[in-house]
Amino acid sequence: MTREQLIQQIKIKKSFLCVGLDTDINLIPEFLLDFEDPVLEFNKRIIDATHDLCVAYKPNSAFYESRGIAGWQSLIGTSNYIPKTCLGIIDAKRGDIGNTSTMYAKAFFDHSSSGMSFDAITIAPYMGSDSVKPFLAFDDKWVILLALTSNEGGKDFQFIETEKGRLFENVIQKANSWAGNDRMMYVVGATRAEEFLAIRKYAPDHFLLVPGVGAQGGSLQEVCKYGLSKSCGLLINSSRSIIFASSGHDFAERAREEAKKLQSEMEVLLEGIGLLN
Repeated sequence: MTREQLIQQIKIKKSFLCVGLDTDINLIPEFLLDFEDPVLEFNKRIIDATHDLCVAYKPNSAFYESRGIAGWQSLIGTSNYIPKTCLGIIDAKRGDIGNTSTMYAKAFFDHSSSGMSFDAITIAPYMGSDSVKPFLAFDDKWVILLALTSNEGGKDFQFIETEKGRLFENVIQKANSWAGNDRMMYVVGATRAEEFLAIRKYAPDHFLLVPGVGAQGGSLQEVCKYGLSKSCGLLINSSRSIIFASSGHDFAERAREEAKKLQSEMEVLLEGIGLLN
């Protein structure tokens, strides 16, 4: 999915919601365990119930890798079930160099190699350009670079002061030379809302993937106050508060209700910046 196609989907759906598929087999409704692939069945029903309300899905690979072969099969099935009208993001947080990064890229981008063809992947930037560029070698694929995370330990390194600003600001400045806003996004935690002004100084019209709204306590209104750009420029991820809204047979319907609440708020915010006119 290109940047233009993503913006078009935002306008059509009046939404910049990303649904996180952090599907823990221990938390899905018990009746699904009778299916051959309970996790895939859960994800399919969530996608069926919400695809018109969101513009992206983001499986976190850890929830699948931890289950070995069965988990990989669920992830492959999920990747192929995500509609073409939604950006498929694999939250894998890879970050290695040379041939290793190339193989990671093939794993998540090359359908002929792995059976998966996600549109985007999250990458840790600590090893620099040669850990990122192999992913950018795949046409029309996005890199979503970790910039400013909301976890407590993020303060250990991300706020270190340098001659060019704080370390997370250095990361964005440097990464901007590797790809433009049509191939590069940044992860910025929702609980760092006050820092979006600093982020926008260096990435004024890049898309930012923003986890932490919902169960983690991030405020949609605060994020949008500081982070919205003229072309939206935000993908707000919500996982647990949507997909685990119910543990019963009505889990998909309840997930839709929660997604609809966020989509309705987003529609008002998009009207406010004139993107829907």
